[in-house]
Amino acid sequence: MTKPQPVPPEGWAVQNPEPPPPPLRAMKLGNFLKLALPPRQMLLGPIIAERSLNMIFAPRGIGKTHLVIGMAIAIATGTRFMRWHAPTPRRVLLIDGEMPAVALQERFRTALSGHESVQDAHENMSILAADSLPDGLPDLATPEGQEALAPVLEVQDLLIVDNLSTLCRSGKENEAESWGDMQAWALAQRRAGRAVLFVHHSGKTGEQRGTSRREDVLETVIKLARPTDYKESEGARFIVSYTKARSLMGSDAEPFEAWRKDGAWQSASGTSARDAQILAMAEDGMTQREIARAIKCGPATVNRVVKANKDKSA
Repeated sequence: MTKPQPVPPEGWAVQNPEPPPPPLRAMKLGNFLKLALPPRQMLLGPIIAERSLNMIFAPRGIGKTHLVIGMAIAIATGTRFMRWHAPTPRRVLLIDGEMPAVALQERFRTALSGHESVQDAHENMSILAADSLPDGLPDLATPEGQEALAPVLEVQDLLIVDNLSTLCRSGKENEAESWGDMQAWALAQRRAGRAVLFVHHSGKTGEQRGTSRREDVLETVIKLARPTDYKESEGARFIVSYTKARSLMGSDAEPFEAWRKDGAWQSASGTSARDAQILAMAEDGMTQREIARAIKCGPATVNRVVKANKDKSA
């Protein structure tokens, strides 16, 4: 005879406990090497690959959103943008937490004016702008915020988070522990097959604001800095350099100067861009040894550039 099961009191819900996760098991190297893992293709070669985590940081007002929009349109249309090239159109979602919607709209219209593949941009580019939503966007640094955004992310190849200060509002920016939830979210996006590009502000030192732990899982970190001879009348003009670049080699890893004139982007590479970057870092208070490590050149080169600038100013 079957023993009767106890009946819970009225109003109580029967809770079905979730099964425990399967135990972790290590894989033999031979088996790991046999896994059929698809090779990664470039979203925007050579800097942003499929399933990669990346960052751009710069001071306020330097023009980083203009740059990010140009990169996003290139990826959505499979076209070139300055020194970078998207081999095929991909789906891009820009999550904007800062700009007025009308200003963001105008920037996209300007960037697409005369573009060769406007229809691809319209089809493959999606916008999630805080200013166009009644309650804004949720805090992406919380599990609740991440869950709310999850349905919007599913079909995307690249997520652009612009910017960390406005979209990740929990915790303290300079504490490594505060980055833990966001890092877990970013790694989950990578496992799901998506790439992420974070947009962030730089601090008074010229480096990214807050904890440096953010760079631990990132593949490409791009820094934008003003040239020493910059004038406010020039608008968006800056030195593009890489503070971290796992897959860049040779000339691809060298800094270059970029500027926007009459709605079009132009760039120039060479010694002048590198020297401008050295001088900008020196003005930010970095030592010559720190500068040499940051831009991967010899200390003697840094000393020569700094000394030549002092002699010129004397």
